[in-house]
Amino acid sequence: MSEVARRPFAETVPTPAVECRELSHRFGSVQALDGVEFVVGSGEVFGLLGPNGAGKTTTIRVLVTLLRPDRGTVRVFGLDVVHNAMAVRRAIGYVPQQLSADQSLSGYENVWLFARLFDVPRAQLRSRVQEALALMGLEEAAHRPVATYSGGMVRRLELAQALVNRPRLLVLDEPTIGLDPVARAGVWQRVQELRARTGMTVLLTTHYMDEADRLCDRLALMHRGRVVALDTPARLKQSLGRTATLDDVFRHYTGSQLEESGSFRDVRSTRRTARRLG
Repeated sequence: MSEVARRPFAETVPTPAVECRELSHRFGSVQALDGVEFVVGSGEVFGLLGPNGAGKTTTIRVLVTLLRPDRGTVRVFGLDVVHNAMAVRRAIGYVPQQLSADQSLSGYENVWLFARLFDVPRAQLRSRVQEALALMGLEEAAHRPVATYSGGMVRRLELAQALVNRPRLLVLDEPTIGLDPVARAGVWQRVQELRARTGMTVLLTTHYMDEADRLCDRLALMHRGRVVALDTPARLKQSLGRTATLDDVFRHYTGSQLEESGSFRDVRSTRRTARRLG
């Protein structure tokens, strides 16, 4: 009897949460993405690192169906982001760099609007909104105007918005930018608790190397629209020597271009977000 025949059931390989192959995109004369490739396993916390202008946000915008690629493919749990865009949107939660909460509304109203956008059944609206707010520790502040929230509370509210449809993949594009260390720690504590409870896959970008080192199972370092290194934080550091840090790894692969990367628009957007959260 063959080895296959003796097995009680066929072994299956879980479908990757994200599969990015030969992804390319151009904005006019600027090649933003140039053959980006990486795979994110189901349940993994995966980080995209790189200087401003490296292509991280463009990659994420393709992944969450906000931008069509010029070439290549991106699949989310096996679904093509171009041909199955609506199904992909139902599977993900997304917190962008720019603030998405309306200051004139209450926290509850903001999350309720996102629940409607995600087409949460009417019979479940109230319970799902309350569940998302509770996950982020915002029950007591739920009916206050968002204009009265601290920066950390605003970011936790945006996480609640992203979680109201119970996504399988949570995408976070620099979610702690502009926050003080205590608020940063609070945001990541909530994300880690949620991941431990649900097994949710998390894909994030950050410029804080301590966050990436502590939180991520694996990292892809991007530079000039390409993935130039991909491994666990520990192995990336070991590749440069026993005393190397993740900052050393970052500098090694980005070189002198670190301070020259990005555009005026990138800087303006980052500063605007930081001011509103401060």
